[in-house]
Amino acid sequence: METMNSFVSFSTVAAIIGIALGAMLPALAMGKAISSALDALARQPEAEKSITRTLFIGLAMIESLAIYVLVIVLIVLFRNPLLEYLPPAQ
Repeated sequence: METMNSFVSFSTVAAIIGIALGAMLPALAMGKAISSALDALARQPEAEKSITRTLFIGLAMIESLAIYVLVIVLIVLFRNPLLEYLPPAQ
């Protein structure tokens, strides 16, 4: 039983760290992308449509990464496939 409790605790801590990094890093990447896009718009206002289109595609890709992290963390928390391979408690 001790093995099961420690494994569940470790999985929970790993999920917390994963969701923290999965929220922070894409947010930083989005901030950098928006900052760069605004800088590019300030230098070349005539390229607004091209820059905006590319920015939105990039932001969608970054956001999908954050969503994938959330899905994996939820799988680890609620349906951990590794729990099936632990030996039974004695």
